[in-house]
Parts: sequence; structure tokens; C-alpha cells
Amino acid sequence: MPAEKDRSVYNLDVAYAIVRERLTSLDVEEQCRHSGSEYRKQDAGATATVYYLNQPYLVTFPEVKVTPTNGTDLPLREQILILHYLSLAKGTAATNNLITFRDLPGGIVYYPTFSKRTMEPLTRYFGREPELLVKAAERLGAHQADIGDTTVVINAFRHVPITMVLWHGDEELSPQLNLLFDANILDYLETEDITVVCEIVTWKLVSYSRET
Repeated sequence: MPAEKDRSVYNLDVAYAIVRERLTSLDVEEQCRHSGSEYRKQDAGATATVYYLNQPYLVTFPEVKVTPTNGTDLPLREQILILHYLSLAKGTAATNNLITFRDLPGGIVYYPTFSKRTMEPLTRYFGREPELLVKAAERLGAHQADIGDTTVVINAFRHVPITMVLWHGDEELSPQLNLLFDANILDYLETEDITVVCEIVTWKLVSYSRET
């Protein structure tokens, strides 16, 4: 177990170094426009305010450092996620065409793991109590949509909506939940990033529901 943990930390450190290096070669002001972030030029560099799960995070340049504006700590994998979004954003408009995780590159192969880490716990915690899903999602700035029985849309980032569609089920059918994405999502995040952010959202919602 310690060896696996060390390897995981090493992988995160490598990913963090790679994306920081990538951002130093990009036009940060342009990437802010593409990602819906706020760019500010400063004497010693620049800042980008990236909105992630309804909260602003400050990325400072040239050091490429992510700082929560509320003073809390942010796990390294979420810092990487923010930097990936800022570096990958292409600024493409929403298509309003929803796709599933299976439609993403590698999605079919990884789907069982994705489902186990996201859709299954969401269904388990909220399938019979959809009002708890709505209430928890509101803390992430979600709005409801007219799909399925209960649907919430959470903006992971300004241009990355995650649509959670819940069918309540009945005496014969169990509740079912699916996660949907705009078809342009790969212009903002890679498949692995999408997996990470959906898992983070899942357990934030579960945690919020336990506080009620």
C-alpha cells in the first residue's frame, strides 16, 4: 500500500509539472477567453480567475500556482484539473447535444469503473430521495432541467456542464441515474479529467447530503 500511494503521489507531481510547463508556452489571456476565466495583467506577471464548482480560484503567472480565494486547501488533483481546463479550453460553443461517458475516447472500456465510482453511489444515496440530490446540488450552483424525473445541471467549469438525470423507479423498477455531457466537452477536458471531476462531484454531493 505505501508503494502504491508513493506512486500515485509521484504521478500527480508529474502531471502537475507537465501542465504547468504547457501553460507557460500558451497565451494565457487567450486561454482565459476560451475558458470563460477572468484575466488580469500585473506588473510581475498575470492572474487568471477560474470558476470551478461554483467557486473562484486564482492562478498566478509566471509561477503557475493555484490558490483558492477562500483560503482553504485544494487537493493537488483538483489543482491539476483546473490547470488542465485552462490549458485545454478551445472556446467552442455548446452544442446542446448530450452524450454519455461511453461516447468519450476510451469510455466503453472504462465505463464499468466510472459507473462504480459515480453513478452507482449517486443512485444509492439519491435514487429514493431525489429532493436530497436537488438540495445538495444547489450548493454547487446547480439548476434543474426538464429531463427524466429529476435532473440537475452542475457547471464543473464555465463551459463544462454535468447533467445528472435521475429516474425514480417504482415498485418494479429500481431508480436509475445517468451522467451526460455536452458533445463539445473534449474541447475542454480529456476523458481522464472528466472521470476525476465526476468522482469529485459525486462525493461532494454525498457529503452535503449527510449534513442535512
